[in-house]
Amino acid sequence: MDVTTWYLEQTAPADVRPGRAPDSPVDVVRAEHPSPEFGRFLYTAVGGDWQWTDRLPWTWREWMDWLSRPGVEVWVAWLRGTPAGYVELAAQDAGDVEIAYFGLLPYAIGRGLGGHLLATGAQRAWDLAERWPGLDKTRRVWVHTCSLDGPAALSNYKARGFRLYDTKVNAPGDEDEGTTPGPWPGAGPRG
Repeated sequence: MDVTTWYLEQTAPADVRPGRAPDSPVDVVRAEHPSPEFGRFLYTAVGGDWQWTDRLPWTWREWMDWLSRPGVEVWVAWLRGTPAGYVELAAQDAGDVEIAYFGLLPYAIGRGLGGHLLATGAQRAWDLAERWPGLDKTRRVWVHTCSLDGPAALSNYKARGFRLYDTKVNAPGDEDEGTTPGPWPGAGPRG
């Protein structure tokens, strides 16, 4: 099966559109201390069912090096003291900021959190340089999603003010066909 990847962007802070209010009170807090253990937990807990595999082989040191980079931020949604999802921002050259990862833990899907978390993450991307002296002021926020991601991903990005600027179709490699890694190595998909 071919995989379609959509590339979307915002080009001004005014592009951000809020999501609906979550069903329950949610706190979105920046994880200010680089923690490879927590970063890997979020990555696998959110992405395990959606073919997020590129970081599975990363060592502790690779996680630490990435999370310690100037302009990399992890913003976590907390629902009644429990992580519900996250958005990872990554500053790039010339004021570009990528939403590198975004998503919810399975228990949090369908509770009205996704739009709220994505809008908050986009707002934090627009003011990223204020927290990182020496970085260029944000001029563009971009993200990509694909047909292997959650079924609401593309529509959520568009609803938050992201505009499509490119689409690519690729055949996945054999390793991507039919299985997901689940929330931790060896766990397999839930179902």
